[in-house]
Amino acid sequence: MDVDRFLPLAPAMLQILLALADEDRHGYAIMQDVSQRTQGKVRLSPGTLYGNIKRMVEQDLIEELDERPVVGDDERRRYYRITRLGRQVATAEVTRMSELVAQARLLGLQPGPAGGA
Repeated sequence: MDVDRFLPLAPAMLQILLALADEDRHGYAIMQDVSQRTQGKVRLSPGTLYGNIKRMVEQDLIEELDERPVVGDDERRRYYRITRLGRQVATAEVTRMSELVAQARLLGLQPGPAGGA
């Protein structure tokens, strides 16, 4: 499958894929992971999160789990897992962003005192 057709990813979609890269999570846990990983700089609202989740399930980037990974957990929670395609798309997006950052550095645009940021 051509992963380039998904690029560039919307920032919220990349954040969701990153949150699911190391473990299956339910929606609220995805929101918490994103906020914690970004030191609170990125906060996904429930509308943004679940709208993107719906779209990402339809695109086969993530899947909703049938089994419950946590015994005794709230039955209303839905858990999600990154798919093989989702992992490939996330990797392609990170590669694309890394190349963009490298180009910016060549032009003298970089964080810190030398770059003026």
